[in-house]
Amino acid sequence: MSDYSISAIGHIQSPYKQKFAIPRQPRLVPQAKAKLIFTAEFNREEFVRGIEEFSHIWLLFRFHETADKGYSAMVRPPRLGGNERKGVFATRATFRPNAIGMSAVKLEGVEYKNGQLSLLLAGIDLLDGTPIVDIKPYLPYSDAMLDASAGFADTRPETQMSVEFSPEVTEFIARQTHYPDLKDFIANVLKQDPRPAYKKQKQGEQSYGMTLYDFNIRWQVNGEHNLVTSIENS
Repeated sequence: MSDYSISAIGHIQSPYKQKFAIPRQPRLVPQAKAKLIFTAEFNREEFVRGIEEFSHIWLLFRFHETADKGYSAMVRPPRLGGNERKGVFATRATFRPNAIGMSAVKLEGVEYKNGQLSLLLAGIDLLDGTPIVDIKPYLPYSDAMLDASAGFADTRPETQMSVEFSPEVTEFIARQTHYPDLKDFIANVLKQDPRPAYKKQKQGEQSYGMTLYDFNIRWQVNGEHNLVTSIENS
């Protein structure tokens, strides 16, 4: 077996500042906007010439926050409530032998500003700072296999979670102008029900917090209802 050295070609500037609340698959939250910032070695427009002709791209990346924790042959997919084990290669779990992940995301544009090359992305499911090791265009005729089956993950994950914003939070969101889709973004993140599987079985009111962009957000969950109680600059 040979060893290979892989270097990052860039990193992700993402609204997700912590693993908690990141959607478990790409494009589940279309309002999640991000940038791919290229490293100095690849900070030239020649590397991406023609990429704007594609609506979506594949990102190959490294699970940098869990890479040093090793891998497991068997994992408990959240999709199965954390109660059933599957082989790691039958899942998209983070604890993989080479800690490599992939996401198909929407490409919204190419930016070259103040000498820095970036790709503008949407529907991202990556932690802020995630190292990107390769990019490939998404090819619908080849990559979209309409007759494919997907075992225990054959359908889009859906919840019955509703989301309400307190008057103070609604006013705060209306005052800020930097993120016009912020309210929809928060709502769609919470509709994915990011809680750990074992928490979803508990009765009674639960309180949680997360950081999106540069905001600290707190909310309460009662049954299938989310109430966003506070938001402030981090």
